[in-house]
Amino acid sequence: MDNLINYRLENAKEKLESAKLLLDAGKFRDSIGRSYYAIFTAVRAVLASDKVDFSKHAGVIAYFQKEYIKTGKFDVKYSKYLQSAFQIRNSCDYDDFFVVSRQDAEEQYYKASEFYDQICNYITNL
Repeated sequence: MDNLINYRLENAKEKLESAKLLLDAGKFRDSIGRSYYAIFTAVRAVLASDKVDFSKHAGVIAYFQKEYIKTGKFDVKYSKYLQSAFQIRNSCDYDDFFVVSRQDAEEQYYKASEFYDQICNYITNL
């Protein structure tokens, strides 16, 4: 496996583990942020297999949608996971008085875990 791909997968795994620690500690907003970045970093691992990267989140997301969701390499539900994780993370980071619940953070964590597993599975089978 390419060093960059492996590095990004390990980084995504660490972010996922941090999301769980923050969730268990009741830090729901920060847990949501780590869950999003676990997904985002795992997606960047897939892009590394194409030798592609972007300087903005929107570019990474758009490329993944075009090359991996629309082509059927990943189920369309992962497009929804990525979009919703991006939106809720932005709200947590930038919206004043944005309230998140344990349920919100748990949902994001479990979706991020599933997404990470799917990406690892995809990369293993390249």
